Amino acid sequence: MTGMTVASHSQTGLAGLIVRANAAMACIPYWFVALVGRISIAAVFWRSGQTKLDGWHVSDSAIELFRNEYKLPVIDPVIAAYLATFAEHFFPVLLVIGLATRFSALALLIMTLVIEIFVYPDAWPTHGSWAAIFLMLMAQGAGKISVDELIARRNRPVQSH
Repeated sequence: MTGMTVASHSQTGLAGLIVRANAAMACIPYWFVALVGRISIAAVFWRSGQTKLDGWHVSDSAIELFRNEYKLPVIDPVIAAYLATFAEHFFPVLLVIGLATRFSALALLIMTLVIEIFVYPDAWPTHGSWAAIFLMLMAQGAGKISVDELIARRNRPVQSH
């Protein structure tokens, strides 16, 4: 241990408590943070997708929502309803299992930006929170508990000593 590390661990009082708390939080593994992020943000989109279904079909009310409330430019409301419903089911499944995580996060980030810009511009605090999770997953990947990691392990070159 260096002199600074020894000194920081021997601190008492509030300063020592802060140092120890910081050290404990620094031990939280990324795989756990990523797993919590993947599952929680996937649930948000999955639940939204579920509201757009009537059995195995996109509901008439979902199509009406895209036609009358969302009013996305350029894209037909029926196509938009189907695409959104598909995306809100497909990409969350990929996130939960950790497959193509960076690309799934990118797809849902783009969807979030569309929602923020064209549908609910006042919901930026919520959308910003979602974006932070997506950006973390895009930058760092799914973590050790994921299919992406299993694929990466299989494809790593074997190192000889």
